[in-house]
Amino acid sequence: MKTLHTDAMQTLVRAALQEDIGVRGDVTTLALVEKNQMGSARLVTRERCRVSGVAVAEEVFRQLDPDIKIVEHIHDGEDAEADDVVLSLEGQARAILTGERTALNFMQRMCGIATLTATYVGRVQPHAVRVLDTRKTTPLLRHLEKYAVVCGGGTNHRTGLYDRVMIKDNHAAFWQSKGGGDLAAAVKRARACYPDMTLEVEIDRVDQLEPVLEAGPDWILLDNMTPDDVRMCVQQCRGRAKLEVSGGITLDTIAAYADCGVDAISVGALTHAARAVDLALDWETQP
Repeated sequence: MKTLHTDAMQTLVRAALQEDIGVRGDVTTLALVEKNQMGSARLVTRERCRVSGVAVAEEVFRQLDPDIKIVEHIHDGEDAEADDVVLSLEGQARAILTGERTALNFMQRMCGIATLTATYVGRVQPHAVRVLDTRKTTPLLRHLEKYAVVCGGGTNHRTGLYDRVMIKDNHAAFWQSKGGGDLAAAVKRARACYPDMTLEVEIDRVDQLEPVLEAGPDWILLDNMTPDDVRMCVQQCRGRAKLEVSGGITLDTIAAYADCGVDAISVGALTHAARAVDLALDWETQP
């Protein structure tokens, strides 16, 4: 997911504006600002961050004023310092004032995810390991949040339940409770059902690795293992499948796991625990 899905983004922005404007509209702005008055403002950072969501903010203002003039000073995926100008706006004063909070809400969330992702990616250097996101996203905002991960230098894992077979612990527990057999049998069954899809299986013990490897998954997820156990799995695997590490990975521990030689490390915190970046809209001229 290297670009935003334009149609989905436009629909989401429309819904967000409707949530804020309601039936009556922005009553404060309608009371104080005449319809034809013009104005200009700047969307600025209040702290250092990795930028993401510029196009979303622009869409907010364009839906309110199709003729608004927008100059983009910092692009998605670029770093900004405190007090840098990301966007300059010139157009209907009502549109700028009404769209302010919605635009900032989208961008502060996306910049927060991109900034945290960039920090995690920095911690795994110089190892060639991918930092992956997860499905721990805000409902209906997944495509924006996963795009923000990419802006931070991370890599998207599966987008949803439909684009990768991934046998997790609860799948395995149900499968085994119904007499389906061991994990290797589950892998073979899933492969037979979806032969053309990437297949990943989760294990949480080293002794599970060899039987699963013999079943031929594309990826094996090493869940909640110590770095020593992960290193043992890497040596035993010998490249027969890609290895992903997951489970409680933090900024303090990710380097130790990257040093084990795995292919990827997934971090749910990228999207579920990112702090919103402090952004603001500064008015430049009186309408």
